[in-house]
Amino acid sequence: MKSATARLMSLIVLTWVATSTPVRSAEAQAPAGADSQKLESMLEFVRARNARDYAITSPNGIDEAKYVEVGGIQQWITIRGEDRNNPVLLFLHGGPGDATNPWGYAGFRLWLKHFTVVQWDQRGSARTLGKNGSASAQTVTVNRLVQDGVELAALLTKSLGKNKVVLVGHSWGSVLGVLMAKARPELFYAFVGTGQVGDQTKNYAVAYDALVKKAEALRDEPAMRELRAVGPPPYTNGQGFGVQRKWSNFFEGADLFIASMVGRALGAPGFTQRDMLDWFEGQGLSAERLVPETRVMPATALAGEFAVPIFVIQGAEDFTTPTSLAKTFVDSSRAPSKEFVTIEGGHFAVFMKTAAFLDQLVPRVVPLARER
Repeated sequence: MKSATARLMSLIVLTWVATSTPVRSAEAQAPAGADSQKLESMLEFVRARNARDYAITSPNGIDEAKYVEVGGIQQWITIRGEDRNNPVLLFLHGGPGDATNPWGYAGFRLWLKHFTVVQWDQRGSARTLGKNGSASAQTVTVNRLVQDGVELAALLTKSLGKNKVVLVGHSWGSVLGVLMAKARPELFYAFVGTGQVGDQTKNYAVAYDALVKKAEALRDEPAMRELRAVGPPPYTNGQGFGVQRKWSNFFEGADLFIASMVGRALGAPGFTQRDMLDWFEGQGLSAERLVPETRVMPATALAGEFAVPIFVIQGAEDFTTPTSLAKTFVDSSRAPSKEFVTIEGGHFAVFMKTAAFLDQLVPRVVPLARER
């Protein structure tokens, strides 16, 4: 399934490329070149401003961006935090392929007071894709990404001098995080899911019912008409999925967030047109490779026995990975400790309600990192 981010990015990227590419007409060539220069100058100004405004200036801070060898290939990570003594938090982006690094310099700024945040462009995503080329897509599987993730976590404990790391996964990243936590629990203080996937085999059916109820409660005639026209899943084509995603984003207020995310990526320090294209391409590529695997993944593959504490901090009205299924995931799991918490918002509550998310996250995981 192609993400809403990917669809919006396709329009923005194509527009950007069009304005940056000289036309064949001699008469039009000069203005097109001038417009391209103005656009690039504007973006360079924004990138320089963002580099200054989001810089880490604390004496014991850390701000690194580099390729590391993971799973036999070079993979891109950033490591940012105000105090190296804070717990290390490895964030697993969703999508699949929807890397947070292009806009995370701003999106994670509040987190850096409490954690050293590591963002990772997963295999097949963003700069990792750009470094290794589209041929690397053949190695993008769920099992391979789980192996990459635990290898990266082990590397971080050694390079940053920590016993373990805190693992946080959003959406697809919540699937990856569950499997990583089960595979190598000794590497993690806790697993925290948000936009938590509970049962992929039921996801769209439960989401459809929730969307219809929401549309009826709001008396939103266009939503009710379109949802009833496609009916509940299963769907034989992409139209039904597209209608569900459209109204999920609308009811969750996610459209503005997605637009701001793309805008921040365009203004990311050190970001280039090539990076933008790799980010976009990685979403489509990763979805093609991973969604067929995850869509048939039963709830039993996710819930079950954990050797680490698990917490799910979920948007109260998540119509993308339904809140009710996320709660069932926690209820049906066994762990040393577990908790399900809701905050205001939907699928992107972790980013759209950052302060509220941190209010729930910090008191649950920071003490665990201090005890061991």
